[in-house]
Amino acid sequence: MKEIIKVPKILLPKEHIDKSKWSVIACDQFTSQPDYWEKLADFVGDSPSTLSIIFPEVYLEGKDKQERIKAINDNMSSYLKGGIFDEFEGFILVERTTPDGEKRLGLVISVDLEEYDYTPENNALIKATEKTVIDRLPPRIEVRKGACLELPHIMMLMDDAKKSIIEGLYERRENFEVAYDFTLNMGGGRIKGYKITDCQPIIAQLYSLLDKPILFAVGDGNHSLATAKECWNNIKKTLSKDEQSSHPARYALCELVNLHDNSLQFQPIHRVVMGVDEDFIDYMSKGLEGKSQVKVIFKDKEYKWNVSANPSDAIADIQHLMDEYAKTRKDMVIDYIHGDNHLQEVSRAINGVGVFMPCLAKEGLFDYVARRGVLPRKSFSMGHAEDKRYYLECRQILNN
Repeated sequence: MKEIIKVPKILLPKEHIDKSKWSVIACDQFTSQPDYWEKLADFVGDSPSTLSIIFPEVYLEGKDKQERIKAINDNMSSYLKGGIFDEFEGFILVERTTPDGEKRLGLVISVDLEEYDYTPENNALIKATEKTVIDRLPPRIEVRKGACLELPHIMMLMDDAKKSIIEGLYERRENFEVAYDFTLNMGGGRIKGYKITDCQPIIAQLYSLLDKPILFAVGDGNHSLATAKECWNNIKKTLSKDEQSSHPARYALCELVNLHDNSLQFQPIHRVVMGVDEDFIDYMSKGLEGKSQVKVIFKDKEYKWNVSANPSDAIADIQHLMDEYAKTRKDMVIDYIHGDNHLQEVSRAINGVGVFMPCLAKEGLFDYVARRGVLPRKSFSMGHAEDKRYYLECRQILNN
């Protein structure tokens, strides 16, 4: 059998490192709220932190992009040489308590990028759930191609309706050594991890899911996984077949989450559209139809658009019309916002059109992807912005 799942060598910050400063939210969150990242930087200060080895997307359009990338790569090398990590070979069982008090379980593993494909139609065992925006990959590739470390915010979904794999491990959690246990910064809740050394029985259980068309589907972090795939495609051109089979960059670290986890709730990802006016609202209103409605806000006024009662169709119709309108308006920009309150705040602050998007039902996700391929980009979010995965575990992928 192919080695779809590999036991990773995980790097964790040593005991004396302040993990509440080490661990920070995924780089693609709060992209319209630089104040979030400024407050986070003030909190972290000079402490070792994953903030020093990621590129928050809020700064992607800045003029200092190359300087930031060089600093990221230098900081990675410094951390790796500086002895701040302990290495552990195995999986990590994750217990994440979100800000609302819900517990979400996960399992940190690594997967073979050869078994993953983000294109719309493919027969891969690991699939994207949403359309990959190719234009978003180059800046991420620039960061990763010179990186000696990877640190994931990727959350992979599996369809374990019996709740027997991750949940079964959690029932036996008292038998496992605690890897970390601390409060996350900026209102992210709390996280606790357990070291799993006997991994082969778990891998066998995961492979039992191979009777379905999809083994895993990417819930969060697809552009990061696509970046890892493209970097691996470039690296493997320089390697022999034997070298390819064991090279660490062939694999990607991720957190596996059961689609049926009670705490896992899909949330809509709203749109805020900049560089448009009432003409855009009228265009969208005339182009959409259906028996349901979405709310739209602009300059303290509220509008309603008629949309399909099927959330996936409504999301696809809205995104398609927005993209069509954008072809005629070069100054139009769409940003993607998590949370109703955040949408209201951002729309008001930047004088944009805020669109409250429909919410996708998680139970139909695997079936939809298996039958019809990827959803439109940014169709759903697994929880609110503060619920997202925080960077914590690392893995070496290139020689330092």
